[in-house]
Amino acid sequence: MIISVSRRTDIPSYYSEWFYNRIHENYVLVRNPVNIRQISKINLSPNIVDGIVFWTKNPTPMIERLNELEKYTYYFQFTLTPYGEDIEPNLPSKKRVIIPKFIELSNKIGAERLIWRYDPILLSQEYTVQNHIQYFETLAKILKGCTKKCIISFIDMYRNTTNNAKKSELKTIKREDMIRIAEAFSEIAKRYGMELCTCSESINLSQYGITHAHCIDKDLFERLIQCKLKLDKDPNQRKECGCAASIDIGAYNSCKNMCRYCYANYNADIVNKNYNRHNPKSPVLFGEIGEGDKITERKMVSLKDEQISLF
Repeated sequence: MIISVSRRTDIPSYYSEWFYNRIHENYVLVRNPVNIRQISKINLSPNIVDGIVFWTKNPTPMIERLNELEKYTYYFQFTLTPYGEDIEPNLPSKKRVIIPKFIELSNKIGAERLIWRYDPILLSQEYTVQNHIQYFETLAKILKGCTKKCIISFIDMYRNTTNNAKKSELKTIKREDMIRIAEAFSEIAKRYGMELCTCSESINLSQYGITHAHCIDKDLFERLIQCKLKLDKDPNQRKECGCAASIDIGAYNSCKNMCRYCYANYNADIVNKNYNRHNPKSPVLFGEIGEGDKITERKMVSLKDEQISLF
């Protein structure tokens, strides 16, 4: 089974101690986001977990302890965008912190296991099409050799993020904007040795050499572990999403990045309340187990097909 850490919150940045504790205890408890009284117990032992995908904007707290993951196969989805505090209010300096950490992480785990996410692409008076093209080339030049793949997407206006988007005075991204960005980004990515893909986009950009991404990437895991995985497409994601099935161990409204475009964290008061209830030693991300909670152990098995080798 593949573990996602996490689409819902930046665990590497804010909850890395908790995650390492869960790895060492070989299990985690995850509340159902629809019915919080229903809790799944997830086995995290290395003989069950086939791979881990980390999603982050700042992996700094995790980096010095990566040796504790030596029994696991993993890679990082690292979001690095041009936005400032107006859009990503709680991130440290891109120049002084985030970019150097991207390079450091690449040096530790290798370029194949570090995916650059330049997403979502949004437009405003400050963040124009031309600004995006210029910044993308600046970053691509700096990150050359540190990653082999960049994933882009265009902002989706989810109901939960509409109010934050209004505050940022975002403009509608037209098809011609997408085409112009795609054409320019494709040329830049080729110059710096990067594959360019889109995440959950219906628009076909194949004429520019841009494919649809698989952010939970079965093929990549098969290369890393050198065997086939009996793994299907994730039925819980949008039809445009190419991700393989995974189990997410995060929780909504728990990420203090509070990015204006985020669909998973949209209420600052709830985020702060949940964050303050976090206990690194607890099996759940925040809060404690109560009398009305029902814990069900999820049946999990390794999906490796040991009889079929890739090499």
